[in-house]
Amino acid sequence: LRKCIRKATKHKQLRRGVKEVQKFINKGEKGITVLAGDTLPIDVYCHIPIMCEDRSLPYAYVPSKTDLGAAAGSKRPTCVILIKPHEEYQEAYDECLEEVSALPLPL
Repeated sequence: LRKCIRKATKHKQLRRGVKEVQKFINKGEKGITVLAGDTLPIDVYCHIPIMCEDRSLPYAYVPSKTDLGAAAGSKRPTCVILIKPHEEYQEAYDECLEEVSALPLPL
């Protein structure tokens, strides 16, 4: 997932932050949503997984928002990222999509 985020950052195919990700999910944009598990308060982004499930978008949690921000090439931590598909890194994207789709839904 980290490699895919790095490649998406190089090609500017990344949406980061709750407002931006929410806006593009509502517009119908496809991709993999990655959420940070250590975000407090949880109310900040607890509606994002529901939006993803409604639109059949895969999503996954990672332990740290600091690591998520660093993977996206930012010095600031971020709690949500949307990775958009692109032909330059399609193989890595498909591999991540398969892995994330195979994960069980959180309870």
